[in-house]
Amino acid sequence: MSKSFAEITGDVSKALESFRSAAPETMQGFNAMAKSALKAGALGALEKELIALAIGVASRCDACVGFHVKALIRLGVTREQLMETLAVCTYMGGGPSLMYAAEAIRAYEELLPK
Repeated sequence: MSKSFAEITGDVSKALESFRSAAPETMQGFNAMAKSALKAGALGALEKELIALAIGVASRCDACVGFHVKALIRLGVTREQLMETLAVCTYMGGGPSLMYAAEAIRAYEELLPK
C-alpha cells in the first residue's frame, strides 16, 4: 500500500494541534524559529524550502517531505528545480536518499494541483 502525503501531513497537523495545546510555549518557539529561518535574505524562500526538503529527504522524514513539497508548490517550484535538488540529495546520501528522492517525487505529483 502506498502512503499518501496528503494523509500524512493531515494526520501530523492534527497531532501537532494536540501538542500545541499541551506545550504552547514549545510550539511558539519552534514556529518563531521556523519563521526566522525561512525569512528571505541572501537566500530566497524557494531556495530555503529546497534546502529543507533536502534535509527531510536525507533524514527520511515522510512528514517533512510532505510539508516542504507543499510549501515548494505554493512558492512555484518547477519540476526541474525539484529534480536538481533531489539529484544533489542522491549524490550526497546514496541509496537511502535515492529512495526518499523517489518519495519526494511522489509527494510532488500527488500534491500538485491538477
